[in-house]
Amino acid sequence: MAQADPLFLGIDGGGTGCRAALWRGGPIGQGAAGPANLTSDFEAGLANIGKAIARAAQAAGLPEETVQTAIGHAGLAGVQSEAMAHRVAAALPGRCRVTEDRDIAIAGALGPEEDGAVLAIGTGSFVGLRRAGTIRAVGGWGLQLSDQASGAWLGRAALAATLEAIDGMRDRTALCDALLDRVGGTPQDIVGFAASANPATYGTLAPMVLGAAEAGDALACALFEQGAQWLDRALGALGHAAHEPICLTGGLGPRYRAALDRPGRRFLAPRGTPLDGALILARRTDGQA
Repeated sequence: MAQADPLFLGIDGGGTGCRAALWRGGPIGQGAAGPANLTSDFEAGLANIGKAIARAAQAAGLPEETVQTAIGHAGLAGVQSEAMAHRVAAALPGRCRVTEDRDIAIAGALGPEEDGAVLAIGTGSFVGLRRAGTIRAVGGWGLQLSDQASGAWLGRAALAATLEAIDGMRDRTALCDALLDRVGGTPQDIVGFAASANPATYGTLAPMVLGAAEAGDALACALFEQGAQWLDRALGALGHAAHEPICLTGGLGPRYRAALDRPGRRFLAPRGTPLDGALILARRTDGQA
């Protein structure tokens, strides 16, 4: 492989973890590290991004000074302003563009050019639509105000519903009992859990909600239906047309397919991951994608 080939760096940072990949004529190394939601914890997120890049360089057998020549794109959860993006870019090696994670999720799911809707549902969530190269998106404003249907949202909503069940305001289900046991056994333990929880922490409860829904638990099924209704509203708000494909991505995205299926709707399997999308956008910066 010619060493004159440009070196590209892609970074995907989210509430559960972050990944980095290096490309020189093809993929040459990947690395992963912990959460990188910059709104939740800026300094820890930036440190984890650095670890992921270092591990990708190690996997590729590249010294640190070579990575400094990379052309990169980083899509990061929690980047809410140009000022924050510039601050992160200054801390990254090479010439790296920093955006929120929507662009890389759409590029990875649909490839460089295809139109369609992307419902990205992991620890957080957003719904985006690309049409003729223009991207519009809704949601993704963070768990405190948004991220409906996501793993973090499911975990927090299930705990809130459990407290209502304890208060006699709704039926108590097996999921309520399981969550209560998980956090310590008392309503006060739920409050204590929530006092220090972040999106990733709430997201650890999502598999319990998922398992309960598969078993027919009424609360879990109701939460998934509520999430699906929001996703449908999001598609409507973006003006999604029936002929435009829908791509469900993230750890939870495919779980909503049955609830979102309608006559005439066309679902498209993701072409790649958000990390693939980051590399697509990095290479496009250099005119190679």
